[in-house]
Amino acid sequence: MPARDHFHSVMRIGPVQIGTHRDRHGRTKHAAVCTNDRCGWSADYTAQSAAQLAARTHRCRVS
Repeated sequence: MPARDHFHSVMRIGPVQIGTHRDRHGRTKHAAVCTNDRCGWSADYTAQSAAQLAARTHRCRVS
């Protein structure tokens, strides 16, 4: 049975949301996800500062 994957402490930087979750090994990860339609960009990071930097520098190619 897979572990339940819930996002915690979600914050928004522009069109990008950052959330904290646990991966399937129980480690805490920070995900940065673009919320624009048809963009589809997302990435997992081990440090929250890295996720924040990615969110600030993400340039959505969807117009």
